[in-house]
Amino acid sequence: MVDFKNIIAKSKLYNFHSHTQFCDGHAAMEDFVKEAVSEGFTDYGFSPHSPIPFKSSCNMSKEAVNDYIAEYKRLKQLYGEKVNLYLSMEIDYLGDQWGASNEYFDSLPLDYRISSVHFIPSFVDNKMYIDIDGNFPAFVQKMKLYFNDDIRAVVESFYNQSLKMIEAGGFDIIGHFDKIGHNASHFKNGIEEEDWYRLLFKQLFEAIMDNHLIIEINTKAYVEHNRFFPNLKYFDMLKKSGAILLINSDAHRPSLINSGRFEAMRFLDLD
Repeated sequence: MVDFKNIIAKSKLYNFHSHTQFCDGHAAMEDFVKEAVSEGFTDYGFSPHSPIPFKSSCNMSKEAVNDYIAEYKRLKQLYGEKVNLYLSMEIDYLGDQWGASNEYFDSLPLDYRISSVHFIPSFVDNKMYIDIDGNFPAFVQKMKLYFNDDIRAVVESFYNQSLKMIEAGGFDIIGHFDKIGHNASHFKNGIEEEDWYRLLFKQLFEAIMDNHLIIEINTKAYVEHNRFFPNLKYFDMLKKSGAILLINSDAHRPSLINSGRFEAMRFLDLD
């Protein structure tokens, strides 16, 4: 287990969530390492979207895992004296069939595990999992095709899936745990202020705290959309919680490894 608490106490230049050529990232792993070294990062973690049991353009394949591990080892040998590198995955939770607690991930030499919900079951065919994490125009199309335009039911499915993910366990960090709010609020203005939505968030946050999970403050969308995950309005609650807060940029390009991170630190009074 990585000593995240000690790392963030000593350094503000870290990032434990990034995506490279092995999933939907836009550069090679070495380019990210070079950027991290150039920026003076002390710690940097790779977290490709995990293999899943169906085809996805965003997720790495099982066949690529050995190459990913080999490239990590090569980079660690080359750059290990300049920056601490870590091997991880962002593991999708797909109900009983797949998640961080699956024995497959026990066979991998991962330093830590992020777990996130990107897919929920289609309302048309509940054996089909649909990615609801993409851009808003794609989300609108999927709402019509797979979810009968029922935004409340989609949000409830996301939060219920997240609760089941926590119950299943097997991971250290919960990734962008209210991300559905971004697309949902564009689909229906003000939805995050509705009582039922607030209750779902509260239930999920209590489960996170009860299970002593590390909470990711995901800054990926801050520059473009002025949005953090979790939402900025929850930062005071997060500060008071006593949970370990890990500020990650979820970078898909080397130039974005620090994007939004210092802004999040200022809002959290950590700068």
